[in-house]
Amino acid sequence: MSDIIRISPEEIEILCKFDTPTVCNVIEVFDVRPRERGYMDSRISACSPQMPPMVGYATTATYRSAAPARGITAYDQLNRQIESFGEIPEPRVVVFQDLDNPPAAATFGEVMCNIYKNFGCAGLITSGAGRDLDQVEAIPFPTFTSGMICAHGNCHIVSLNDPVHVGGLTVYPGDLLHGDRNGVTTIPNAIAGYVARLCADYMAGEEVVVSAAQRGADLGGIVEARSQWQECLTGLQARAKEMMNG
Repeated sequence: MSDIIRISPEEIEILCKFDTPTVCNVIEVFDVRPRERGYMDSRISACSPQMPPMVGYATTATYRSAAPARGITAYDQLNRQIESFGEIPEPRVVVFQDLDNPPAAATFGEVMCNIYKNFGCAGLITSGAGRDLDQVEAIPFPTFTSGMICAHGNCHIVSLNDPVHVGGLTVYPGDLLHGDRNGVTTIPNAIAGYVARLCADYMAGEEVVVSAAQRGADLGGIVEARSQWQECLTGLQARAKEMMNG
């Protein structure tokens, strides 16, 4: 998958400093996708909401646990998955689609998450369930699930690095993901570096309105602050256009 568009480690580091709503707001500035698309719905939530934002490229898999696998052990499948990580740049986010409906057992636990972190993964997202939450939090390793189940059942991986559907969003191998206590979004790879560079200025523009409200401004003051913010937003949109046009 050499065609995956990557951004620099410095840009990854910048994105890790901002929350997911801010990232979503900045993506809107570039007007590259409908505003109601590109993020996971409320079925997916952070297991450890206090953790900082997670950023990484998706390495995908489908999963089952309701019935035993045929002819291959769970650890053999895990070995195959780790070998497949070489197709995706670091940092990686493991994204599982649980094919059982409803989920029959936990997708991940303490052992898997330690192994994933050891092999360059920054977090995990599953449409299924998780367990060992205290131990996984202590690693620390951000995880996002649809719920919790205490046992691992007959866990086995069905496919690797194919598109998966999680939280109402189709995730392709190599998609850049950003997640925190607010949810998970994709960042279009082609503009991800630009998004990183505009986040601080976007927040500074919003702060004009927030500060006016916090100091008790009257309606006229709020209107004036919003006008200043709109002027800032217009400037950000112009900069975004220049960035995309190179």
